[in-house]
Amino acid sequence: MKTILVFIIIFSVVVVIHEFGHYFFAKRAGILVREFAIGMGPKLFAHQAKDGTTYTIRMLPLGGYVQMAGWGEDETEITPGMPVSLVQDPTGKVLKINTSKKIQLQEAIPMEVTAFDLEDKLTISGYINGDEQEVITYPVDHDASIIHEDGVEVRIAPLDVQFQSAKLWQRMLTNFAGPMNNFILALVLFTGLVFAQGGVVNQDATIVSGIESGSAAADAGLEDGDEILAINGTEVTNWSELTTQIQKYPDTQITLDVKRGDQTLDLTATPSSSTSGSETIGVLGVTPSLKTGIGAILSGGLQMTMDNGLAIFKAVGNLITQPDLDKLGGPVAIFQLSSQAASQGVWTVIGMMAMISINLGIFNLLPIPGLDGGKLVLNILEGLRGKPISQEKEGIITLVGFGFLMLLMVLVTWNDIQRFFF
Repeated sequence: MKTILVFIIIFSVVVVIHEFGHYFFAKRAGILVREFAIGMGPKLFAHQAKDGTTYTIRMLPLGGYVQMAGWGEDETEITPGMPVSLVQDPTGKVLKINTSKKIQLQEAIPMEVTAFDLEDKLTISGYINGDEQEVITYPVDHDASIIHEDGVEVRIAPLDVQFQSAKLWQRMLTNFAGPMNNFILALVLFTGLVFAQGGVVNQDATIVSGIESGSAAADAGLEDGDEILAINGTEVTNWSELTTQIQKYPDTQITLDVKRGDQTLDLTATPSSSTSGSETIGVLGVTPSLKTGIGAILSGGLQMTMDNGLAIFKAVGNLITQPDLDKLGGPVAIFQLSSQAASQGVWTVIGMMAMISINLGIFNLLPIPGLDGGKLVLNILEGLRGKPISQEKEGIITLVGFGFLMLLMVLVTWNDIQRFFF
């Protein structure tokens, strides 16, 4: 149960933060966001705000999504010949178009629709009260809504609030904002990890901390805060040099020049031996001191984010040059990792969430149709051509990319099942 809970939290947080990036910058660009959903599947809760966005919580607590007007997902349920009822404001503008038989609106005007334009001219025409002798045309309010057959009310989407009507740079930022939020989330989580461990490892000094009980360092009398100046007469100025010298002397007595406060001490120690690959190395049993300043913590979180991001970029490059399904992992692999992380404590879970967030951000930037990276490629082509690709062609490209992604997801999931359960 704990594993399931950890999996749901990790997956949902990473995806919802990603989708919030799209949502936030779409709103800033004046694009109508029809729905911001947490979870997938049937609705458990829905609330439509005054700005036309419906906020929903859905049954399956896995991720979420954002639906924008004009993003290839709009469907108008009104057709010529359909009976509807209209609610008007005092000036005669239509505020609501009711297509549902389940909902009755007071003072609504019954109409049989003959024509409508809810994107450009904002009008609806038809026969009123069954009188087919005259077609009446009413203006429709810019922020009018349609009540669909199932009773769900949605805002109409005039051209000026559709995704394609936003400026090119606004659409590019909206597309990029999802991966960007994943990188920001990873930075925040890694910075939190650095803060939780008390600071950043100080690799630029040889001050020891955390003397391991029963170690060679403890037997030699080393104490927290001691600074090792030299080993067997060889000066060491940073932690890398100290480690290199210690590793040379497994099970061999060495001399340490140590600064403790205002004193300089000569100590002797015999590093224990440990195997590293095919080598036997010496181990003293100390850890480096930490930089605890706020600047060091922030830069440490940034460095961890950059290091992990670079490692993932290299892994993606290796996957492209040497394709192998075993190098990929889907929801089943994430569930397995969640099980391991859950048993190791909250900080391991946070570290894993940061890694998955970077993975999702980088994966979504791949130039594959259907992903944010594919959309950005189309945006760049539009900028170079001076005009957008037709919606029909873009729809075909997106459909092909989506099909490829679905096939890849099926193959990866089946491969994960084979690896982990058989």
